[in-house]
Amino acid sequence: MGLEFEDRSSESPYVERVWRSRSAGLDRMTSVATAHWNLVVWEEAGQARAAVQGPETRASMAPVPPDTTFFGIRFALGTTLPWLPIQQVVDGDLELPDVTRRRLWLDGAHWPLPDYDNAEHFVRRLVRAGVLVRDLVVALVLDGGTVELSIRSVRRHFVRATGLTSETIRQIERARQAASLLRDGSSIGDLTHDLGYFDHPHLARSLSRFIGRTATQLRRQPQDQVSLLYKPWPAALP
Repeated sequence: MGLEFEDRSSESPYVERVWRSRSAGLDRMTSVATAHWNLVVWEEAGQARAAVQGPETRASMAPVPPDTTFFGIRFALGTTLPWLPIQQVVDGDLELPDVTRRRLWLDGAHWPLPDYDNAEHFVRRLVRAGVLVRDLVVALVLDGGTVELSIRSVRRHFVRATGLTSETIRQIERARQAASLLRDGSSIGDLTHDLGYFDHPHLARSLSRFIGRTATQLRRQPQDQVSLLYKPWPAALP
């Protein structure tokens, strides 16, 4: 009993991951920090609902409605909704109006409700309509490319497109990677060195802030309920 997760990667440059889950016998879970925003669709007590869930800069406890199904699209860094400044939903969310089992209201129009299998088709339609765009500077930097802009200008692109500074994104991604490696059995000493933490206390503070678990808890309780804690991909940040 608990929260059952299924997730997959995506070939779309706009999408980081697609996931779905179902709650059963769990009333709270740890929501770990993430630099990405999500479009989340769920059904609760027979009512379809949807929300834009913003990036989270620290771990927190989140309520879990009973017997509820969830589906989410986690968007790639740099993917934005021009009509919704991402800074408005950092550490928060925006529930969307007029949601049914067949459609949702987004940027002044109705759209067919997406699901786990057709997420990329839904995203392509949003892109064609200009509802969803990418910041090409952010995308290029994350792919390891170079841009003819100052460091300050690049950072402004990151804040505008992600709601976060590149340093905060780096810290979040590193903590998620550390947590994943600890769950896989890596030693604290090895990953402290390999991931560039100063020492064990530095690692401990990072895990506490971003994951909400200590290293010991992650190693002893590998099945503990935390939100979508998968291995993050390495990002090339300025």
